[in-house]
Amino acid sequence: MTAKPYRFTIILAALTTALAPSYLVRWHVGFYPTTLLEICILLTAVTFAVETARQRTRLQWMLPITLPALLFLLAGLIAGLVAPNRFAGLGLFRAFIVEPVLFAFVLIAVVTTPERAKLVLAGLGLAGLAIGLPNAAVVLGALRTHSYDVTQSPPVVIYTSPNDVPLFLGPLIGIAGALLLYSSDFRTRVLSLVFLAGAVPAALLSFSRGGYLALAAVAIVLALSHRWRIWLLAAMAAAALVLVIATPIGSRIALQFQDVAGNTILGPRGRLFLWSRGLEVIREQPLVGAGLSGFYPHNIVLNFWVATGLLGLLAFGWLLIATFLVSWRGWREAVGEWRPLHFGVLMALVAIVAHGLVDVPYFKNDLSLEFWAIVGIAWAGARVAVREPSETAAEPGGRRQVSAQIRSVLLGRTHAGARRGLEQPQ
Repeated sequence: MTAKPYRFTIILAALTTALAPSYLVRWHVGFYPTTLLEICILLTAVTFAVETARQRTRLQWMLPITLPALLFLLAGLIAGLVAPNRFAGLGLFRAFIVEPVLFAFVLIAVVTTPERAKLVLAGLGLAGLAIGLPNAAVVLGALRTHSYDVTQSPPVVIYTSPNDVPLFLGPLIGIAGALLLYSSDFRTRVLSLVFLAGAVPAALLSFSRGGYLALAAVAIVLALSHRWRIWLLAAMAAAALVLVIATPIGSRIALQFQDVAGNTILGPRGRLFLWSRGLEVIREQPLVGAGLSGFYPHNIVLNFWVATGLLGLLAFGWLLIATFLVSWRGWREAVGEWRPLHFGVLMALVAIVAHGLVDVPYFKNDLSLEFWAIVGIAWAGARVAVREPSETAAEPGGRRQVSAQIRSVLLGRTHAGARRGLEQPQ
């Protein structure tokens, strides 16, 4: 094994995450549609394969998330095949499932230190600021000139929907908040603060009610995790009250419960309508759903059931729970900078699930890449940063034994497999 394994792959991986919004740059090679983001992912994977061969590294692919990932791939393939437009469905399968999963397993192999994990996250942070700051500037300009009415969707710059901004920023805000509170590295905390200074206002100015829900969930959990929880919760409540009373945010939230423009909770094109339509699809096709056809009922459970069938829903749920558990254990037991990184993954999952209650936090090129990059970092940390069992005091009342039994069902050989690692040099 070389002194710095996969040094080119990790650079390309960070570049790929920084170019997450570049899926909007599209072209055709003959009949084959592709994007700049897809090219970046494939270049990263090819470089990984070349460096693996040159380093003569034998890879161990059987990890605790391998089975649910394979089941998710199978569900995605079926969803592509049963889609009304099979060519388009298989294209979405490739972009939303195959390539992000491949990217995650590359990260599990190449992210060998907290610094490398932060480099990949820095790429995502740059991408988030690149989409968030221009959007915030346009919205501020519209508010200043009184050309924006809060009953309408705010203007967007890069994406086609203002909701796409907090969908991408929410998980990163959770990670940055965790690093700001708990990282022992001064530079990391400064960079996290700088990111939050740009990302939080950008998310607020999206006027996305789902985005506000995700921000609130992340803020509350972050505050509850800290020893100054009472003061932090009080400060957050005061800030939220000021924002609701003194800015258009309060009016925007109130509109969610009115029939304005038809697309609020109670409107004819709102969430209740989408949820009921999703349930109708599930009743008609309970096993395979509607396939990857572009219809998502704006609820994380209904989204996956409708798009990838019951198998896809169960596989994704397995992945989500397994990653949550391994990150929770990392937050409690890891050493050094892996500990706040694991807590950051937990905060990212909180944001994804909270926003997913009323929106689609996965089925976009950039969102699926972001999700699997976060999953990859969590499992990379699990294999290099978990302490030996003897280093952690046993919990009273036998809780450790019970929780270990639960984890063994969901995670398989998580603890031992994590220590052995993905790579085994010859």
